[in-house]
Amino acid sequence: MKTFDVQLGKRSYPIYIGENLLSQPQYFLDHIAGENVFIVSNEKVAPLYLDKVLDSCKKLQCDYKILPDGEQFKNIATMEAVYSSLLEKHCDRNTTLIALGGGVIGDITGFAAATYQRGVHFIQVPTTLLAQVDSSVGGKTGVNHALGKNMIGCFYQPRCVIADLSTLGTLDDHELCAGIAEIIKYGLIKDIELFIWLEKNIQKLIDRDPESLAYAVHRSCKNKAQIVAEDELEQSGKRALLNYGHTFGHAIETGTGYGNWLHGEAVACGMLMAARLSIKQGWLTEQDYSRIETLIKAANLPTQVPKNMNVEEFLQLMSVDKKVRDGKLYLVLLNKIGEANLTANFNDNLLEETLLEYCDK
Repeated sequence: MKTFDVQLGKRSYPIYIGENLLSQPQYFLDHIAGENVFIVSNEKVAPLYLDKVLDSCKKLQCDYKILPDGEQFKNIATMEAVYSSLLEKHCDRNTTLIALGGGVIGDITGFAAATYQRGVHFIQVPTTLLAQVDSSVGGKTGVNHALGKNMIGCFYQPRCVIADLSTLGTLDDHELCAGIAEIIKYGLIKDIELFIWLEKNIQKLIDRDPESLAYAVHRSCKNKAQIVAEDELEQSGKRALLNYGHTFGHAIETGTGYGNWLHGEAVACGMLMAARLSIKQGWLTEQDYSRIETLIKAANLPTQVPKNMNVEEFLQLMSVDKKVRDGKLYLVLLNKIGEANLTANFNDNLLEETLLEYCDK
């Protein structure tokens, strides 16, 4: 079991990474100040792991809310359902919320914790690879809007993150590969050693080799924790590097309808599109692009956007992005593998050329 802290001063918190952590009460109880716990999970995860969490918290008053599963339910209507349950159960400001599930559950629960009675504690218990390596760490919470992904939310840090690697055994192959996309991202933006390791060990991750999964989760979390510690609220531009591939990817998710593409699948394709634009700008080499494409394909991730998306739709969707400032779109692009930059100084015509290569004409 590995433990390290996200260093944020008074908001610092530990990340626990190991096997069978859900059955060990101390990882929960050490971070619950009051006597009441409210668990938020979904129809897919709750039958597998809810009883374990309830047993670990059996000394406390425990209530829970089971939500439908899927990105399409990450919206204001679902938030209303969570708020209603909290009120019906008479949850007060000493209640601790526990997010038991993937990134959707983590984002919804975190946003509920940030806003219910102006803020209550919460714990992240990610059960997907993508959530363990990315979305559970760093305090971004929120929901989607029909016009744009993650456009309603706030920064709100958990009390701890409990990443139980045992839960990855019940993950389907598509979800596993979607999580690998975010691991590849860390290699591309700041950790070339991780990228090289992935080139050599990608099949071990797909085969769910325990040591390889543990290494990838730990290294990814360390990378994200370091960036978050340097730029918690995405003010300096450093944290924005974590959005590499996401502006393109979010357009795919919104354009196809939430839930039709997994987030990691859309990000994988988006990372390749950002790499192609980086080449057109004269920054990234064709050789580096080939390595990125080869790795993404080896991870069984898509490299082409849905056939029904066109350039005009893509540009419109990208214009509704959190990285639009004063009417100018900022993108995370690559100088080389292991080095990214946030910039608005890209050629708009080259962006359209890039989209033409991937989109339905």
